[in-house]
Order: sequence, then C-alpha cells, then structure tokens
Amino acid sequence: MRKLIVATALALLCSGTAYAGAIERACLSSPRGAANPKLCGCIQAVADRTLSSSDQRMAARFFKDPHMAQEIRQSDNASHEVFWKRYKVFGATAESYCR
Repeated sequence: MRKLIVATALALLCSGTAYAGAIERACLSSPRGAANPKLCGCIQAVADRTLSSSDQRMAARFFKDPHMAQEIRQSDNASHEVFWKRYKVFGATAESYCR
C-alpha cells in the first residue's frame, strides 16, 4: 500500500503535461505567443476550481475555435446560458489570479 501511495505522489509531482487537464492542453497548444506552462497551469488550476470536467472540455474547444465561444454566448439554449455564466466567472477569476 505504501508503495502505491509513493508512486501516486511521484506521478503527481512529475506529471507535466501528460496529466494536464483539457484547458491546460488547449492552452499549451494554442498559437498565441503568451501561452507558457506556468500560465496554462494556472488557468487549469482555476478551471479545476470553477468548472466541471464537461465545462472544461467545452471551454477547451474555444482555443481552437474562438467563434464557437460567440455561438455559445449568443445561443438560445438554456444549458448554454448556464454554462456561459460559469465560464464568465472562470474567465474573470483566471484573469485576476493568473497575472
């Protein structure tokens, strides 16, 4: 049991992008010049605290298709509206926390 705990701890400490979340992976693969591991990791940490995993997957798609964000924001779909409210909180939090 102890070996499993130690192995898990080492995996978490040495994870890098192999265990990166959806937002972090999308951020790191973004063509924007400001993307770097520290910033993308911070944004992922905020996402982990403010968005569900399905929200994160949808938000990650915005990195490749920014127009999709506009479509979701303007959608009449009630679930998109609720998502967008959570996404705005995420964005504001990441902006202030990850400077």
